[in-house]
Amino acid sequence: MSKVSVIGAGHVGESVAFMAAERHLADVVLIDIVEGMPQGKALDMSQVGPLFGFDSAVRGSNDMKDVAGSDVVVVTAGIPRKPGMDRMELLGTNAGIVKGLCEAIRDHAPDAIVILVTNPLDVMAHVALETTGFVRGRVMGMAGVLDAARFRTFIASELGVSVKDIAAMVLGGHGDQMVPLPRFSTVNGVPLPELMPTDRIEALVERTRKGGAEIVALLKTGSAYYAPGASVTVMLEAILRDTGHLLPVAAALDGEYGYSGIFLGVPVVLGREGIRSIEVLDLTEDERAALQRSADAVRAGVESVSQF
Repeated sequence: MSKVSVIGAGHVGESVAFMAAERHLADVVLIDIVEGMPQGKALDMSQVGPLFGFDSAVRGSNDMKDVAGSDVVVVTAGIPRKPGMDRMELLGTNAGIVKGLCEAIRDHAPDAIVILVTNPLDVMAHVALETTGFVRGRVMGMAGVLDAARFRTFIASELGVSVKDIAAMVLGGHGDQMVPLPRFSTVNGVPLPELMPTDRIEALVERTRKGGAEIVALLKTGSAYYAPGASVTVMLEAILRDTGHLLPVAAALDGEYGYSGIFLGVPVVLGREGIRSIEVLDLTEDERAALQRSADAVRAGVESVSQF
């Protein structure tokens, strides 16, 4: 069976570990620096196996050497933004964490595919690629799958239709500058602009951009983890089962869409080797301008992280 290592046993990490095991995708190692926590969570997950009928092994560890032999390593470890902490402090702290973890991945799992979840995601993926030295198709960030899921949820609620009928596409960085594309979003093949007035589409686009913040505001403490965990799991399934699914993920660009040297959310085809191809959409002038703003924000983060 395939092996997935999940680094960081917080809510997102444990969600990924459980969903991957429950869907029979791989044996899972959950790694965290807190002694006993990943072991306890892994043992609890394992005891769901007889009830839900899965034989995937789940174990916990405090040792990064246990990523050895992983087909995919998912990095969720890092700190959330705290009161009084500015973005640069978050960037510097998490860049240091990700760099150290990726050095261990490079040394102990040199053939693995790496999926970044740690924020600011697009910049952390850049740190991971530079640190590991892996080919660009083997390092990616989870963003667009989650953002598109949120967009699909809001569309379904607005129209009163099944989410199963909805396909959506979201490009750009993971944050306020993301670029939901109504023109490429459909309900059972019908483009969204044919079904909804412009003002309502714009409202859903804005809600999608603020989707994570909306959940944070409701929870008061903490942030989303079920949907982020499921989004990573969808990517894992495409990779480990070599499905060739086309999904929006943060990918290292080398000329695509006119950008190089940054990670940006774009549609890619995922398979066993990681990113098989990056699909370039024919964007309108307004869509290109929105993507440019997003790319500028990501590049500013990349330039900032070079200070640390």
